[in-house]
Amino acid sequence: MITNSAFAVEPWAIRERRLPMEMLAQTESLFALSNGHIGMRGNLDEGEPHGLPGTYLNSVYEQRPLPYAEGGYGFPESGQTVVNVTNGKLIRLLVDDEPFDVCYGTLHEHERLLDLRAGTLTRHAHWSSPSGCAVRVTSTRLVSFTHRAVAAIRYEVEATNQPVRAVVQSELVANESLPPLSGDPRAAAILESPLVVEENFTSHNATVMVHRTRASRLLIAAAMRHDVDGPNGTDVDISGSGDVSRLTVVTRLEPGQRLRLVKLVAYGWSAKRSRPALHDQVMAALAAAHSTGWDGLVSEQRAFLDEFWSGADVELDGDPQVQQAVRFGLFHVLQAGARTEQRPIPAKGLTGPGYDGHIFWDTESFVLPVLSYTYARAVADALDWRRTTLPQAEDRAERLGLQGAAFPWRTIHGEECSGYWPAGTAAFHINADIADAVTRYVDATDDTEFEREIGLPLLVATARLWRSLGHHDIRGQFRIDGVTGPDEYSALADNNVYTNLMARRNLQAAADAIARHPDRAQQLGVTVDEAATWRAAAEATFVPYDERLGVHPQSEDFTKHAPWDFAATGPEQYPLLLHFPYFDLYRKQVVKQADLVLAMYLCGDAFTPEQKVRNFAYYEPLTVRDSSLSACIQAVLAAEVGQLELAYDYLGEAALMDLDDLEKNTRDGVHIASLAGSWIALVAGFGGMRAGDGRIRFDPHLPNGIARLAFRLCYRGRRLQVVITDDTTTYHLLEGQPLTVTHHGDDFVLGEQPTTQPTPTVVTPTNWIRQPPGREPLPRRASAVTR
Repeated sequence: MITNSAFAVEPWAIRERRLPMEMLAQTESLFALSNGHIGMRGNLDEGEPHGLPGTYLNSVYEQRPLPYAEGGYGFPESGQTVVNVTNGKLIRLLVDDEPFDVCYGTLHEHERLLDLRAGTLTRHAHWSSPSGCAVRVTSTRLVSFTHRAVAAIRYEVEATNQPVRAVVQSELVANESLPPLSGDPRAAAILESPLVVEENFTSHNATVMVHRTRASRLLIAAAMRHDVDGPNGTDVDISGSGDVSRLTVVTRLEPGQRLRLVKLVAYGWSAKRSRPALHDQVMAALAAAHSTGWDGLVSEQRAFLDEFWSGADVELDGDPQVQQAVRFGLFHVLQAGARTEQRPIPAKGLTGPGYDGHIFWDTESFVLPVLSYTYARAVADALDWRRTTLPQAEDRAERLGLQGAAFPWRTIHGEECSGYWPAGTAAFHINADIADAVTRYVDATDDTEFEREIGLPLLVATARLWRSLGHHDIRGQFRIDGVTGPDEYSALADNNVYTNLMARRNLQAAADAIARHPDRAQQLGVTVDEAATWRAAAEATFVPYDERLGVHPQSEDFTKHAPWDFAATGPEQYPLLLHFPYFDLYRKQVVKQADLVLAMYLCGDAFTPEQKVRNFAYYEPLTVRDSSLSACIQAVLAAEVGQLELAYDYLGEAALMDLDDLEKNTRDGVHIASLAGSWIALVAGFGGMRAGDGRIRFDPHLPNGIARLAFRLCYRGRRLQVVITDDTTTYHLLEGQPLTVTHHGDDFVLGEQPTTQPTPTVVTPTNWIRQPPGREPLPRRASAVTR
């Protein structure tokens, strides 16, 4: 956990045993609740103090200009920033006219608990006012997985030492004041008062507020309804005006008496529907949630998560920290994607405004691979959203003089929002990443209808892009020049190996898919001759190789660049992008994040085992991991080449990225891709799981420090569990028809009875793998033993 005594290490919960004010913003991200449609940061019920207030609706954004010192043809003209929408979490308490404030009076006890099986955030506080009136406050909050538009809070106040007059104010508030913008370019651009009120309606039991964003012209509705249970004489009043609606409850509590409040909040938004339609929509959502009731919402939430964990849980013996972290990560990955429904999965989910709330390639390359085997419905939704943005991507390609579709490097609505084209527009690999997510999902689910209706348009559009972006040189090789790969410390390079290999896979997948769906291909205007050009380009794709060094250069001539002067780089100068000009970084051998190493994972059949060993040894001393996306991929390849202890160290870094705030920016939201990466490191790394062409295989092995690893996943209608120890690996078919499984190269049919295979002993290579000075991952075994 965060290295702070306020936190406990537990297998199924994140428990904060006191309130560390210096970490308030980080814990607001950790305790955020979401269902993929609504996101609520873990702010205190009373709203203050806070690190960063936040309530978000997926794809609700405001436009802002992108300033350029010098413009250029094809530069994006406007950016998009996630909007902090109407806050429905606020519940203020006054005790004998003194506000309940953790910085005021005496806070005797304070605990918050994020329950990963219940899907709730519970808070307990024991507080005395300056005049000595003591109360216990308990609140439980959830964002419903089963009621997509609804969040709910149960709030309880108990007098303890003397009679008190308690006043509870439950509010909807729009246009909250936000802290000033950080100097870190990764932080969100904060827009001041982005919402214009269109309606504030109050009835005897509910209130509705409708706002419109100023530039993007999106309508946003929020509504609340309450059930109040208090002593005789409890008085309730409701009112609203402008940007605030408020329910006020006044009562007198004797010692031991309690006031209970259940607050239901519903949200909706639209770019097309009218204000009355949105009003009715959120009122209907409230009615459905009220009919279900608090107990029903809690029960449904637990049942939803029980079903998820039955096909996704990971068990780890020997390292309770990583055990807690991987479940925390899976929980946030699920929250980010569960109910998106034709909406994207942002890099921070809906836990904070980091990266302006944008969607990047992280989603397709890190998050969707995990969801493909644990909650595949979310993958179909996210890729269907990409399909809906094809018109914007096709317009972008045309503007760039290309065919097909050029999907944006960063966006919310589908338009390119990166104002720095060398690391934005030039990072064309995102198109192949989307295609790769399509083929992985289809392989994992055998969903041919999805492939035909949603996947095929994406595969065709991206294949057309690659065919027009690359060219055959005089030797007949298919080259893709002047592009930026995953490593953002290199740009505008020729024949980036990752990009070329992923483009090759994209072209092959598109040609294969149209052969399976010829009538649909005809509708998309694909001819036999066009498909033949895709196959020809794929077969001739150039993959650079440095014969002198015996390694693959990350891109053509990369190994000829001058090495970065790591000895002269101090620890305070990381991340490098905040302390050195990109011009200097681009000309040197320094790697921000796994690039060639990522290619060896996703396109492993393009490399021999010997090449993987040499490549990994070459790129480790160059990779500074200034990106949260790197550690998990380095873990996978370290495990594959036999560096199990190093893989374990990288696993710890990926898993604890947010719980230990390793990048010092968890305050802006959790790193969804890195959290997904902890699953990738365990399942693809130590489990050695690879899948494709309707087959699944495992090459399991464990590092010292992990005595047992068990994980569940779903593949083609089956639910599997794999249990790995140092000596044996046991495969269980929990649900579905028998399946052929490959274990360390040997096939067997997994049926009703478990199958146990030997876990081969891995001889650790004798060559010492080093990292840049000061950038070594923390030793995991020492951490697991001492904490």
